[in-house]
Amino acid sequence: MSALAQNPPQGSGAPRLTVSYAAIKRGTLWLLGASSGLALIEPSPYEVVFLLTLFVFALTGIRFSQKLLPLAVLLLTYNIGGIFSLIPWMGDGDSVRFTAVSVYLMITALFIAGIMSQDAAGRLETLRRGYLFAAWIAGSAAILGYFDIAGLGSIFTLYGRASGTFKDPNVLGPYLVLPIVYVLQRILTGQAGMVRGLIMLSVPLAALFFGFSRGAWGVLVVATAMMIALTFLTAPNAASRGRIVAMSLIAFVAMIAALLVALSFEDIRSVFDARASLDQDYDQGVTGRFGNQLRAIPMLLDAPNGFGPLQFRWLFNQADPHNVYINAFASYGWLGGFSWISLMVATCYVGWRLVFRPGPTQLHAIAIWSVLFVTILQGFQIDSDHWRHLYLMLGLIWGLAALGPRDDTAGKSP
Repeated sequence: MSALAQNPPQGSGAPRLTVSYAAIKRGTLWLLGASSGLALIEPSPYEVVFLLTLFVFALTGIRFSQKLLPLAVLLLTYNIGGIFSLIPWMGDGDSVRFTAVSVYLMITALFIAGIMSQDAAGRLETLRRGYLFAAWIAGSAAILGYFDIAGLGSIFTLYGRASGTFKDPNVLGPYLVLPIVYVLQRILTGQAGMVRGLIMLSVPLAALFFGFSRGAWGVLVVATAMMIALTFLTAPNAASRGRIVAMSLIAFVAMIAALLVALSFEDIRSVFDARASLDQDYDQGVTGRFGNQLRAIPMLLDAPNGFGPLQFRWLFNQADPHNVYINAFASYGWLGGFSWISLMVATCYVGWRLVFRPGPTQLHAIAIWSVLFVTILQGFQIDSDHWRHLYLMLGLIWGLAALGPRDDTAGKSP
């Protein structure tokens, strides 16, 4: 195995320091996961760490399976569509940056998919730990902001809702779902004790609640139910299935109790009641969210090049599409729109096949796919095309799906 070594002089008795490339790679992957929740500034620390991680992995080469070709082609045509749509708006700095970010996110997804070809289980575990650390940082900031501790409400909240280290609570909430689902799965399967697991859940779960994002609440509930069902169906024996059922009931009761305690405070209950409504003021009418989407469809049928990146808002009362599929056609043209839809359909195909494939990464695949699948559905009510964690999950699912029967247990990378 290749290594970086510092050899002391003979007879000095000093210890020898040896750091393997595998350890360095895992270290940068942990940093990548740990920095993924810091999105208050642009470029964010995640961008810097990604470049570092890319450099470290490139030193020993990154293998790309032919099975990743559909992912690469569809992401590429999606972004080519965006570049064509950008041409009339080259003088608009926001549109140029929007398109550049799309290209950058494509690269991150392909990189994550590529590195899963070696030491997949180890790298997934490293990313999971880094992501959980990031969730605690983002969640802690959200809680401090929501209760305006030390005057942090002006930094870590938006419109009275916890946003933490994100600019929007509607992004913070969905970001926190994956680590929450991961921890719940570890409780169900005995990888984490109930008490320890609930402690690990406490901050991310509280932050997600105080973000008061209906979409995030829905994603958490459906993704958790899906994870429990898949983990139960793929459990190795009856004893494991019994534990899953018992732990699910206990965790459910614990979270309901926590919710009731939170709602016993009038200030929290009033915001919850307002946000829990499925029909908000900005959803209603011809110029509401859904009205704008319906009016945009016939216009897009006559616009092969779309409206241009970020131009939807100038045609519809300065409002964004709040639908990733309509936005794909509006900002990336027909080429980008059909490519995005095709990518989501193809991802559903590989994802559902993957979760029923036995192996050491199966539980990881179930947790990730449960969240990614619901996030794909969530795209019908929010613009998720620039969510970093969406591309992270996309790369992971395709990377795991590209593994051969023996690759899951293959030796670690150098």
